[in-house]
Amino acid sequence: MTTHNDANLAVLIDADNASTTHLEALLNEIATLGRSNVRRAYADWTKPQLASWKSVLLSHSIQPIQQFSYTNGKNATDSSLIIDAMDLLYKGKFDGFCLVSSDSDFTRLAQRIREEGLIVYGFGKKHTPKAFMQACDRFTYLEVFEEQKRTPNVDFYDSADMLFSDNNQFKPIDVAIALVKSAIDSMADEHGWANIAPVKNYILKVEPDFDSRLFNYDKFSDFLKAYPRYFELTERYPNGDHHKVVFVRNRIADLISDAELTI
Repeated sequence: MTTHNDANLAVLIDADNASTTHLEALLNEIATLGRSNVRRAYADWTKPQLASWKSVLLSHSIQPIQQFSYTNGKNATDSSLIIDAMDLLYKGKFDGFCLVSSDSDFTRLAQRIREEGLIVYGFGKKHTPKAFMQACDRFTYLEVFEEQKRTPNVDFYDSADMLFSDNNQFKPIDVAIALVKSAIDSMADEHGWANIAPVKNYILKVEPDFDSRLFNYDKFSDFLKAYPRYFELTERYPNGDHHKVVFVRNRIADLISDAELTI
């Protein structure tokens, strides 16, 4: 399956459950994952509160899919999105799906797509139920795009909220570090070194919502470098070529002084 920037992706947006605030940044993020050959947004577009979507849909070439509400309290939009997703899935032309919603109703859809061997990228707010996040190969909080617009100037521990627990409460930084250390142990060679790319992939399989940008670090490697008390990094050039590969191993914290921990 293609997983690089040439991957064919279907982007399906639950507009009843999303806003235009993060749309441009969201599409830029998706562009790093592959080509969004299909872009559709689902909603009852007769609702006045969705008027702001009109210009945005046009400027980003997103096809609006109209779905009237049949009954109060029932979300017909979800059903429409799911039906279209299954139609696209069976066409066999896509390498993955981007599901933009904070609604747990799409949990089974994500599972079904993955059962066919396709990758699922989920995007939603921080209140998204854990079940939907875990059903995705990778889940990105839309609030990440808000943080990227800011220039952080705060103590790291004051903004180190990252991973969610079962009841969607933030886990402290020590839990996040423990997760990374466990991933390194799982992927390490006999000398304790592990390529950081497989390490990050391992973490995403355990916690799809893992994202170093929630710590104000654009790259996973930058996050690791911020904690020299726990992680040691080195650069290698396998096979003598010019392609640099970063490796990491767990450092024995007791041998490092507290002064070495830079935040």
